[in-house]
Amino acid sequence: MIYIAFNPQNIKSAFKYIVIFYLTSFVFGGCAFALLYYVKPQNIFYKNGTLSGTYPIKIAFLGAMLGIIILNIAFRLIKNRMKKSEMFCKITIKYNEKTINFRAIIDSGNLLKDPISSSSVIVVEKKQLNDVIDENILDNLQNILSGKVDLIDEEYISKFRLIPFSSLGKQNGMLLGFKPDLVLLEFDDVRKKVDNTIIAIYDKEMTKNGEYSGIVGLDILEERSEINYEYNRNIKV
Repeated sequence: MIYIAFNPQNIKSAFKYIVIFYLTSFVFGGCAFALLYYVKPQNIFYKNGTLSGTYPIKIAFLGAMLGIIILNIAFRLIKNRMKKSEMFCKITIKYNEKTINFRAIIDSGNLLKDPISSSSVIVVEKKQLNDVIDENILDNLQNILSGKVDLIDEEYISKFRLIPFSSLGKQNGMLLGFKPDLVLLEFDDVRKKVDNTIIAIYDKEMTKNGEYSGIVGLDILEERSEINYEYNRNIKV
């Protein structure tokens, strides 16, 4: 059941899903049996530590509802205590036969979309893209955003996009983005290929200490896609 539902990619992921499966089962079962002791329906008898009789369907529904409430509260508490390291993921980008690797932060507030294709957007610092994007483009980002698209070679111009955005202190902003050949995301020991993604170029540094160089939206992390094992064997993060 675990394999069919979640398709775990390694033993650690499979073990985690199995533990969650049994914990969920124990919570629902415990709630259902606890209600029997408190509600004490007439068709259930308790004798010598043993329950006998017909299990009421109402108790089953009440137990399920109580279990959902308990699990919801528990997962919220766990999420609020998420370790700082779990807020980051590793990103691999391949473009024009060149590959870069960097660390990105997971931000639920990153809802950027390409207005043409509706693809999700990963924001990356300009300095991280020096090895894959032409230097002339990176040095003239503002000129290109101002309309001088002739600075981009005709061979590659079809892969570039203008991504509108708004944030605190910056309304109606614009980022230059491009369509990569491949994006791999690694999080929680699971590595997957991310399809239909645009890389937006950020002209400044995101942190002073270089703790991360990109921003990934939670929607990208939650997308289910198959890992491309051919690339996975040849690229190291």
